[in-house]
Amino acid sequence: MIPGFESIVEERIKKAQEQGVFDNLEGLSRPLNLEDQDIPEPWRLSTKILKNAGFLPPELELKKSIEETRKLMDGADPHTASWQKNQRKLEYMLTKLAMIRQERGCYTPVMDDLYKQDLMKKLS
Repeated sequence: MIPGFESIVEERIKKAQEQGVFDNLEGLSRPLNLEDQDIPEPWRLSTKILKNAGFLPPELELKKSIEETRKLMDGADPHTASWQKNQRKLEYMLTKLAMIRQERGCYTPVMDDLYKQDLMKKLS
């Protein structure tokens, strides 16, 4: 972050709080529903029904498989045949996920998600 930027942001937030800018916001004193943010509005109801029935949408199922494959690869030797097979499988799943997202008009590159996850792991 840019040096000094945090203090400027904190100062502006504090000033806005003192002026009452945040007093009448929609949803005040209610918990945020962040569960469905990644799902387009028209798909949310059907996704919720499937989720309650124990099914995941194809994109989330694929993301789950990607994460499982990455965990398998983390502790393995990259020179083994099984690691290389998992690498090809991972590349295929990442490509498939990118295609699913592109078809629904959502531009969130898969590699950005993976980079963000790796970055968050290193920072925490």
